[in-house]
Amino acid sequence: MSDKLKVGILCMQGAFLEHRNSLERLGVEVKEVRKAEQLEGLDGLVLPGGESTAIGKLIRELGIKDRMEALITGGLPVWGTCAGMILLAKKLTGSDVVHMPMMDIEVTRNAYGRQLGSFSADVPMKGVEGDVPMVFIRAPYINKSEDNVETLSVVDGNTVAARQKNMLVTSFHPELTDDLRVHEYFVNMVRESK
Repeated sequence: MSDKLKVGILCMQGAFLEHRNSLERLGVEVKEVRKAEQLEGLDGLVLPGGESTAIGKLIRELGIKDRMEALITGGLPVWGTCAGMILLAKKLTGSDVVHMPMMDIEVTRNAYGRQLGSFSADVPMKGVEGDVPMVFIRAPYINKSEDNVETLSVVDGNTVAARQKNMLVTSFHPELTDDLRVHEYFVNMVRESK
């Protein structure tokens, strides 16, 4: 039996191929998830960027949402980047709609503005040595969190990376850089949970 980690990536839209490439460079077996049954046997799950409303609608229509929630509640490590952060938030500023209210955070969508509000920054992240190159594209950020949520990184006074137990969220897109350290952070979370 292989002790190779198997991480699923929700492949509805967004930068799932870039996440796949980064994880494979770290020696992780990657499984693309488009149906509920593809969630079985995973050691971890990535919810990539994209358009959160469209992804939220698709996971409901395809019957994936309930199974994902059950697995995450059961301890499956999950990492939401950008739209993935929005999917996991218990509250969205100015909206009654939530997708998979799992993490004790309130998120502001498109907080940095539209496409022209995209930017990059090199910023420290707790648990990662040295500054991390962060690419923000119409990025959300966390404006409120409960005490059980650990803030991992802050940009301009706004929380852009956080962790609550088996859930990791980042506003930025590590998969759009050559730096593998945030993927490594998640892979270590997955390894520790086994």
